[in-house]
Amino acid sequence: MRPNASVSAQTPALIPALIPACVLAAAFALPGAASADPLPSWRDDGAQARIEAFVEAVTDPASEDYVTPARRIAVFDNDGTLWSEQPAYFQLLFALDVLKTKAEADPSILTSDVLKAAAAGDMEGMMAGGVKGLLEVVDVSHAGMSVEAFQADAAAWLAETAHPTSDLPYAAMTYQPMIELLSYLRDEGFSTWIVSGGGVHFIRAVAQDAYGIPPWQVIGSRGNLSYDAEGKALMKDGGVSLVDDKEGKPVGIDQQIGVRPILAAGNSDGDFAMLDYVTAGDGPSLGLLVHHTDGAREFAYDREGHIGVLNQGLDEAEGRGWLLVDMKADWTRIWTGGE
Repeated sequence: MRPNASVSAQTPALIPALIPACVLAAAFALPGAASADPLPSWRDDGAQARIEAFVEAVTDPASEDYVTPARRIAVFDNDGTLWSEQPAYFQLLFALDVLKTKAEADPSILTSDVLKAAAAGDMEGMMAGGVKGLLEVVDVSHAGMSVEAFQADAAAWLAETAHPTSDLPYAAMTYQPMIELLSYLRDEGFSTWIVSGGGVHFIRAVAQDAYGIPPWQVIGSRGNLSYDAEGKALMKDGGVSLVDDKEGKPVGIDQQIGVRPILAAGNSDGDFAMLDYVTAGDGPSLGLLVHHTDGAREFAYDREGHIGVLNQGLDEAEGRGWLLVDMKADWTRIWTGGE
């Protein structure tokens, strides 16, 4: 496994970037046959009990809260909800590695101070450019590739590159309890979707193997595309055509799903609008926030920092009836790929 050249364990938190062939299935280790306990990595009381009570209510035809299978739609954020997002978003780390490789072959692509800092591994210098600078890094690293080539490279990078603190491949840093929740919901007639601020092609590259979610059930931020008639391929042209974050998430849900889901899961204030939209509908619904409380097994963070900030969600979850999942208290296991 190759180390990640773009980040060390001491890398400072990065400003959030709204950034626009699968690997071997073994790298993702989806759960096998269902056990008697559909959520074995969840502790029995608390969060697990409430999730199961909700699912039983909406799937029992005799229940007043019964929901037909066609309307059992669950939407999940990705970064920090289904896989880790520290010390930086995985797509940004991938973009940095690609940029360095491109710059070695053609230094002329480094046309700004931000790009030069990124290629040199100067995180502080790159952060000085703010979100605009980070988007520039992503644009330059991804532009000019076909969608197929980009997704193949992304899947390989996730499977082969080691995280700086866990030493696991990034592909193995999905949350086992959330993988179980996805499988449980599908077994109960739900369709499961990803609604992420991350790049849609980056997530689609691995969603089937990592989560059992097909690429057409992934909603994410999108860049500009064009069709290369000679090469018969869609090309990534750079730029951002849709930011699927914050208030953009309900918009993305409506544009691609067309109905209001009944379950939404996130972990940060970037997911607040999505949970607000889902739980404001008529009929039963469940809003869920993963609270990162386990600094020993994962990372502990909420109100401070630049990634995965959770202020409004913490303040309003109880009053809105949302389920706040305490990672340390509610999960017996963290990583799909091992502890």
